[in-house]
Amino acid sequence: MRKINCLLVTLLSSVLVRAGDKIDFNVSSIPASLQTNADVVLRIDETRFEITAVGRAREYHHYALTILNERGDKHARLVLDYDKLHEIESISGTLYDATGKKIKSLKKQDISDYSGTGDESLISDDRVKVHSFYYKVYPYTIEYETEVKYYYTMFFPGWVPLEDEHYAVQNSKITVVCPTDYKFRYKVFNYSKEPVVQTDKGTTSYTWEVSNLPAMENEFGAPSRYEITPTVCLGPDQFEVEGYSGNMKTWQDFGKFVYALKAGKDQLPEPIRQKVHQLTDGVSEPREKIRLLYEFMQQNTHYISVQLGIGGWQPFDAKYVAEKKYGDCKALSNYMYSLLKEAGVKSYYTLIKAGQNGHYMVDDFPSSQFNHVILCVPQPKDTVWLECTSQTIPAGYLSGFTSDRWALLVDEDGGKLVRTPKYYRRDNLQSRRIEASLDPEGNLSAMIRTQYRAEQMDELESMINQLSKDKVMNILKSELDLPTYDINKFDYREEKSAMPSIYETLDLVAPNYAQVSGKRIFINPNIMSRSRRRLHPDENRKYDIIGYYEYQDVDTTEIKIPAGYQLEAVTPKTSFESPFGLYTSTIKVEGDKILYLRQMDRYSGRWPASSYSEMVKFYEQLYKADNSRIVLVKKE
Repeated sequence: MRKINCLLVTLLSSVLVRAGDKIDFNVSSIPASLQTNADVVLRIDETRFEITAVGRAREYHHYALTILNERGDKHARLVLDYDKLHEIESISGTLYDATGKKIKSLKKQDISDYSGTGDESLISDDRVKVHSFYYKVYPYTIEYETEVKYYYTMFFPGWVPLEDEHYAVQNSKITVVCPTDYKFRYKVFNYSKEPVVQTDKGTTSYTWEVSNLPAMENEFGAPSRYEITPTVCLGPDQFEVEGYSGNMKTWQDFGKFVYALKAGKDQLPEPIRQKVHQLTDGVSEPREKIRLLYEFMQQNTHYISVQLGIGGWQPFDAKYVAEKKYGDCKALSNYMYSLLKEAGVKSYYTLIKAGQNGHYMVDDFPSSQFNHVILCVPQPKDTVWLECTSQTIPAGYLSGFTSDRWALLVDEDGGKLVRTPKYYRRDNLQSRRIEASLDPEGNLSAMIRTQYRAEQMDELESMINQLSKDKVMNILKSELDLPTYDINKFDYREEKSAMPSIYETLDLVAPNYAQVSGKRIFINPNIMSRSRRRLHPDENRKYDIIGYYEYQDVDTTEIKIPAGYQLEAVTPKTSFESPFGLYTSTIKVEGDKILYLRQMDRYSGRWPASSYSEMVKFYEQLYKADNSRIVLVKKE
């Protein structure tokens, strides 16, 4: 499913300044306050979105960027996508030098046109036009004007004035023009004014505008840009896509539209119906039925995207998936829905915003802020969630890809907004036991056994199920946090459940792991779990700190020391706690072995900007504790 975010905006006049009109692009006319800490200055940015009918619209966009240095070059390229539902009517562009003198105009033959089909798409009508002036004499200014025609109104154009760090805005504005009786909605963030509203000859325009926004710097753990910059979400009430009409005024209304797209697409071929009953008729426990059918679906289908027109939002029917044995998230979730329905188990087709940046959503503004589909299967005591695009994760486990966020359950009554489950600190466990031996030259050999549970195993689960053993070995040989080492052998075992684990065994050697100096050996007993994060102090921290992911690491390490050596110096027990986490470590000597115990708990939460200095201190303490060494000395 295509990712569509609700419109982020900030404000404007009803008439666009056309490219070619005389505008002063001399860099000297940029206020000094906007050049401070900036790589790019958005000189003008004017968007005019005209709704001409319930299912038709046009977008005019005129903007100019002054690129101050090579770090800003990434913003100088024009990238414009299109497909059968929206087409590009025109593109024009101009390049200016630092004084604002015209250097070059865009020529049609300079525009590249590529397929937008990704590696996981079987077929798609997505295409993209790309242009760059490839100019390297700084500063310079690029100006573009584009016009796009839309054959649907499900989504309004996205717009974020402060779209990146080190990006200043001199002027940015957007106007929505629609028939006077057309209804649309907006929600404003960090903007105190009402839009400028004008009515003329049966149409009404709504304009927002901002000026002179200085460049920002991204702050570690900062909130979404919805919260910290001028933003407006826009969405329609009534809309239309390829003959399908819908309403977004409420989540329930939007759910009805989504349900209509999949209505009647749950019919299974007779052989598959028989297979469902063969698998489940003798099973009384609903969760076992769910598991059996989910594994059947995983074993007999695979994920591949097909995006054509309305197919970006409408699933293929269950018969198609059964015959072709593939589908995208919509098709596979609908197929699993159909299998469960045949077995008498009710489930819900569920829209969700997946991925690392999917935790934040404007939950009180109904609109398609989703980019993925999963399945929800309610049970009397709990709920089973199914990620239908994976052929390997167990039934009931969502992973960090879709956990702890808003989702829209869809059925014949419409949509209902709910939260997916959160995996807590003790769920996301990494438990490691190391048995190691050190020789007098400082060489280390170790047998390392680790349990990774829930979100701690997500990346590893993908690696061991999608890559060959040779490629896994290559990754292990390059990514462990040791100065030099070699893997003798490795092994993985998966424990599949709603709270799954992966058990890893590594047999490795690390030459020169410890530093030998005369009769002393300096060694870090924390072999595998050292923290590398160090935050830069910032007395001017502006925004709250947000951490969604929490976990617990527990390490037990035994190191057999060389004969004739004893412990000379050791760091005493270390323990500290803050709102951000808990850390403890101890070192003991038991005969000829050093016993190192470590526990690190990271908390999730939201903290005020004023606590950032405490976070810096916490990670500095963690870094020092994890990288401290003990000293062995040879007995006289």
